[in-house]
Amino acid sequence: MVKSLKSTPREDGFRMPGEFEQHDKCWMVWPERTDNWRLGGKPAQTAFVEVAETIAKYEEVTMCVSQSQYEAARGALSDKIRVIEMSNDDAWMRDIGPTFVINNIGEIRGVDWRFNAWGGLLDGLYFPWDKDDQVARKVCEIENIDYYSLDDFILEGGSIHSDGDGTAMVTEECLLSESRNPHMTKEEIEQKLKDYIGVEKVLWLPHGIYLDETNGHVDNIVHYCAPGVVVIAWTDDENDPQYPLSKASYDYLVNETDAKGRKLEIHKLHIPDEVLITKEESEGVDVIAGTLPREEGDRQAASYANFYIANKAIILPLFSDEKYDNEAIELLGHIFPDREIVGVPCREIILGGGNIHCITQQQPTAK
Repeated sequence: MVKSLKSTPREDGFRMPGEFEQHDKCWMVWPERTDNWRLGGKPAQTAFVEVAETIAKYEEVTMCVSQSQYEAARGALSDKIRVIEMSNDDAWMRDIGPTFVINNIGEIRGVDWRFNAWGGLLDGLYFPWDKDDQVARKVCEIENIDYYSLDDFILEGGSIHSDGDGTAMVTEECLLSESRNPHMTKEEIEQKLKDYIGVEKVLWLPHGIYLDETNGHVDNIVHYCAPGVVVIAWTDDENDPQYPLSKASYDYLVNETDAKGRKLEIHKLHIPDEVLITKEESEGVDVIAGTLPREEGDRQAASYANFYIANKAIILPLFSDEKYDNEAIELLGHIFPDREIVGVPCREIILGGGNIHCITQQQPTAK
């Protein structure tokens, strides 16, 4: 019987592994919100299918789908993909799914953070969000694993990165936002992270990506590639509004050490040229009160750092930018010589407000 635990992962000897450690499977959610995904979600669904099928070459994939879209998703996905019915509000499994933690004797558990659609009634992106807030618990029930459920601590999975070796990265822009946990101090938030993902040190980058709807999730600006090794989203254009944000985070990391006392090896991963919503793309999205409108000319928070580390592969978002797409493939091939670098066109995903890392959640293998 699955239990909701009252202790903490730290007390019980559990830690959040690095994404580069071995996975059992990957979880995703099928997109269908017509006020976020254009043309009834069909172009986004095509993109999600390509991401899922690509990951499925390297590890198992489960797609969670609402009742109304079950037949459509089952018909669009190959038999390699497990499709299960699960109610949801939108398709960002990284943020709504459980954060998995493991110990040294072969056990795995989940962490069920509270979710408020990236800001609740203050600056959240949609209402209601109650179905999304249930997803983490449902995943743990399906997998028959115990979980730690927090009653009043708001956190999204995309706002934390772990090196699996005692260090986590977050951004102040997100975790200190007044729409997350305004009743807590920075020190209290840091202690909560230490208790629930089993780290010894938290590195606080100042900013995320320019105009990121999530209040600057860390997974859009940096990505742990190995303990002590990160990529950071970068631009050489000092007139780009992203430049001071990336430089501030880079300068911070250069002067920091991780929990083991290591200086970080930092690789600059140049962002693509501006990705702007076209008139046609904007007009394809339903305008509904209470959700963020998609306006022509809006700049998207496009970043190659939002890739997914699968078993033996890197699943990399591509933006039809010949120069920077190729640079990203080359750099990640250097950093990950033992993994295949597989690019997937992701314009339809970024138009919804995120990318490959945002729509996936890895379930690690407990040794």
